[in-house]
Amino acid sequence: SEPYRMFTSRAEFRLSLRADNADLRLTDLGIELGCVSERRSIRFRAKRDAIQSTVASLKARHLTPNEAASHGIALNHDGIRRDGFELLAFPSLDWTTLARVWPELSSVPNAIAQQVEIDAKYSVYLHRQSVEVEAHRRDEALKLPETLDFDHVPGLSNEIRMRLKASRPQTLGQASRLDGMTPSALTVIAVWARRSAANHAA
Repeated sequence: SEPYRMFTSRAEFRLSLRADNADLRLTDLGIELGCVSERRSIRFRAKRDAIQSTVASLKARHLTPNEAASHGIALNHDGIRRDGFELLAFPSLDWTTLARVWPELSSVPNAIAQQVEIDAKYSVYLHRQSVEVEAHRRDEALKLPETLDFDHVPGLSNEIRMRLKASRPQTLGQASRLDGMTPSALTVIAVWARRSAANHAA
């Protein structure tokens, strides 16, 4: 009923749904459905394997802050030994910088290096998002008090407020499946549901 939610900009956890990784996310599904040619399947698997191998190679290489400094890389002197993938996540570091530390990385094809670098840059944010996803799953069963007055819940659009009042969802999971519902609105509803329940218990 909401085809516009197929757009990345309206997806709940859109950091994962990027154009650069669309082939990695979807080609396997296409293969299962039989709509990907054998030639493309071979090329896709080769790319996926090359990315996985490159990430593994980066994670097998480590630098301490002092070792990084000897290569002209400024890190916090916290004594933490970081692997290549973690280093690549820093905004100030790129593939060329790491290739000066480990020259063998220069042999990695440019397309693979670019994808791994993008994945590394997003990794910190994706970790935070995965925590949000787990919290969202736990909150699915959160019961909404029957006394919760959506007219007094701030931050809701009039459209969402009307839909909530018309359907009176019993749980946060039910509310999440209403047309037009957004992650920010769900967060507000969850906070007010807990607050209302606490006040009622007191």
